[in-house]
Amino acid sequence: MIDKLLLYSPSNYSYVKDHYNSLGKTVVSIGEFMGSDEHINKLTAEFINGLTIIDLSYLCSMHDKLQFIGENLINKLKNHNYEFICDSKYSDTVKIELRFCFNTFDQWEEIYGIEHKNSDSCKIIKKHKRIIDLSDQEFMDFQKDFRDSLYGHEKFKNEFIELLKSFRVFNALGEHKVLSLFLLGESGVGKTEVARAIYNSLGGKTTLAKVNFGNYSNEFSLSSLIGSARGYVGSDDGEIFIRVRNTDVGVILIDEFEKSNAALFNFFLDVLESGKMVSSQAEELDINGFIIVFTSNITKEDFPNRISPELRSRFDYKGRFTRLFDEDKIKYIEFRVSSIVKKYNTVFNDNLGNDVLEFILSKIVVSQYYNMRDINKRIKSEFINYLDYIRITPKESKSRIKTFLHNLLPDIDD
Repeated sequence: MIDKLLLYSPSNYSYVKDHYNSLGKTVVSIGEFMGSDEHINKLTAEFINGLTIIDLSYLCSMHDKLQFIGENLINKLKNHNYEFICDSKYSDTVKIELRFCFNTFDQWEEIYGIEHKNSDSCKIIKKHKRIIDLSDQEFMDFQKDFRDSLYGHEKFKNEFIELLKSFRVFNALGEHKVLSLFLLGESGVGKTEVARAIYNSLGGKTTLAKVNFGNYSNEFSLSSLIGSARGYVGSDDGEIFIRVRNTDVGVILIDEFEKSNAALFNFFLDVLESGKMVSSQAEELDINGFIIVFTSNITKEDFPNRISPELRSRFDYKGRFTRLFDEDKIKYIEFRVSSIVKKYNTVFNDNLGNDVLEFILSKIVVSQYYNMRDINKRIKSEFINYLDYIRITPKESKSRIKTFLHNLLPDIDD
């Protein structure tokens, strides 16, 4: 028999993993080892004795097969000096079904000397800069920056600003947790630029929290988004939790939302109502005061057929983006060229001037372009042509410039 099985509180799971990681140890689900003897032998050769922690929580979902599978599998692993842990919510079950596998069943927190939390959930707290946190003057500055950084779509900008004013008041009154926008329109008309403009105008310094739902059309989509149940293979945090943790601003972009399914619709129904996201590992992410921008390429006519009526009613704004006017395209080119020149001069210690804009405008016929993405690609191409025009650029330097453009100036999305 193995000496002991350590039972950890669900609310301490992240701490448990961090503790082992700090010791150079790896937590692995027992599900990884389920297979033929050849498969098990291969994994035991891979996972180092004394540095591998095996989480048995996955086994506990098997109920009537737990004892048979558990005893058989654990018996094959007992000579490899692995440490075994399990979610304490399965405590009663494992103490009966696996009683012949372990001498004792101890509380992990007591062994390692940390506080045992009574709550089954752990609230994740991180300070994001939110629209509701701005002072009146900061909010006025935000409005100007937002209007200047989003080209065209004047009707939307006016309506959005009014919506923000209402949101700031009723959020403070506890009546409006999350502001949600659903933007329709063909590819490249500037829908995702709304989220980027909000992020940048709020002073974002890291990265926008973006999730593309084009990857969430299968039956396991909810697990991919919020994480699988603890102990399952691949049970780390879902993508949306990772994205929100890694950003510094209270804005989330959900792209191609029409490709989601009923489970995801229900998830966001609760999110928009409660202002909280709860992962499969019982971790709670407070997004009160956040703005969520949902985008979709579907038509206005198809909207009621693809999005559930319950969720449609929860969106604070529903609007369709159309192609920009030529004058807005020119303004965008002026803005992008100015940004490129500023960054280029900094990176390459150069002093390019206004003639760059004149050159690029002379090469681009804006009426021939229907979306911002194609215009942005053409701007990059003509910028390289300009550098060739004013001087012969060595191959190595040209390669560095292209890398610079790719890394610092991402293409415009939808």
